[in-house]
Amino acid sequence: MSKKKVITLMVVLLLITNAITFGLTNLMSITFNNKAYVPLAEYNKLKSIYNEFSKVMAVENYVKENYLRDVDEKKLVDGQLKGMLQSLEDPYSNYMTQDEFASFLQQTSGTYAGIGVVVTPGEDNLITVVSPIEGTPGEKSGIKSGDKIIKVNGVEYLGENMDQAVKVMKGDPNTKVVLTIMRKDKAGKNDIFDLEITREVIRLITVKSSLIDDNIGYIKITSFDDLTYKDFKTELDKLGRRNIKGLIIDLRNNPGGLLDRCAQIADELLGEGDIVYTQTKSGKREYLKSNQSMVDYPLVLLVNGGSASASEILAGAIKDHKRGTLIGTTTFGKGVVQRIHDLDDGSGLKLTISEYFTPNGINIHGVGIAPDIIVELPEGVEEIGVDNLKEDIQLRTAIDEIKSKIK
Repeated sequence: MSKKKVITLMVVLLLITNAITFGLTNLMSITFNNKAYVPLAEYNKLKSIYNEFSKVMAVENYVKENYLRDVDEKKLVDGQLKGMLQSLEDPYSNYMTQDEFASFLQQTSGTYAGIGVVVTPGEDNLITVVSPIEGTPGEKSGIKSGDKIIKVNGVEYLGENMDQAVKVMKGDPNTKVVLTIMRKDKAGKNDIFDLEITREVIRLITVKSSLIDDNIGYIKITSFDDLTYKDFKTELDKLGRRNIKGLIIDLRNNPGGLLDRCAQIADELLGEGDIVYTQTKSGKREYLKSNQSMVDYPLVLLVNGGSASASEILAGAIKDHKRGTLIGTTTFGKGVVQRIHDLDDGSGLKLTISEYFTPNGINIHGVGIAPDIIVELPEGVEEIGVDNLKEDIQLRTAIDEIKSKIK
């Protein structure tokens, strides 16, 4: 072999050796004399992580070593995660422990034991009633939309501790719980009083229907859970077989629920078009659409300040498409969407990931949807619906509106 070829071969072998050495040292760590040697890029990454979390670890270690009482490490971690979500200052985003997450999932399935009120952390950091659920102990006791729950069984709770308060409000059927309610009186002053409520097994019947004046269908939807669309379709078909000429859908005090069930109901009422679209902070949009198939009855939706979230999506779609008339008072104003994320140990979190817009591109968060015809209930009217038609002037107005549209 010539000298030139030998030199060339040695250079090639040297390059290959260097390449292999470089690759291995950048892909794996090397242990020698109880020391680990890692690639520079991996070291910088680990250093960055350490710098980011060293304060948390330092505080955790200090607590474990110096706190007077025994430390429950699981509670310590749960507290860190709860604090992380609370720091977002978003009342709709929160971390849930295993028990809390299981309870949350149970509610959306349609059956649980408790008093039947939907609550949210208010801007004042007080637990605020969105609405009591129709037919539940909460409604029967007189709880109203907008009430503040400041104590449960004599213990004070703030909005940031709402999950703990909800856990206490739930319990075995036929047991009692005492809520301390703060409610503004006619003069705008805070009235504080206690309500003793007996818990029940709550199977949420979210859809009820009636026939008014022989030809007007009435469907009351109290929330949107797993069974709501199926029940709605059953009641709608039943009314259809009775040859109704118009339809009233009552969404008053409906705090919302599952978006996909709401969209299925909207699809029954709208022609082809957008129901709603959501948008993330990166600008990514996702559209929910309805097809051409629809029931073609004159339509009225009843709404009020307890109509929130999915109720507002349905109301906004009906209003923007001019498919029907909205009657009542301005809705609650919740225009953000949460995603449920379960973790491996059975805990989970609820995180606001997008905001939603009505078909005309309107975000109603913090504003609500104004009805086409504003009708305030008289002061002191507690019962609404077909069983209290004499005092429910919102429903009577809806009936008159339907009659004016029936040919």
